[in-house]
Amino acid sequence: MSSPPFPPLPTLPKPVVSSGFRISKVAAVVGTYLVSRYFSGVRSGSKGQINLTVNKVSPKVVHSFDIEDIGTKAVYCRCWRSKKFPYCDGSHAKHNEETGDNVGPLIIKKKDA
Repeated sequence: MSSPPFPPLPTLPKPVVSSGFRISKVAAVVGTYLVSRYFSGVRSGSKGQINLTVNKVSPKVVHSFDIEDIGTKAVYCRCWRSKKFPYCDGSHAKHNEETGDNVGPLIIKKKDA
């Protein structure tokens, strides 16, 4: 059984320099737009936000502690999921399971003298 012959390909017009420039200009604009959307989506917007619940009315969440007030050991949350924020309550374990992340707490302890 022989296959039917393919019809001849139509001849394309020769590219004009200005149309090629226009195509590359459009491609550059579209590429720039897509790259900027990718990076802005990573850094902002609800999908890129780390802090979903803690003190959302504040422009920046900052906690400060005096080393003398810590005692022998303090464990601080870095996943922003803790119900005891800024202290760790182990919520990172569930976060890591759901996302494949590997975040853990910040542990500060005094050295033994």
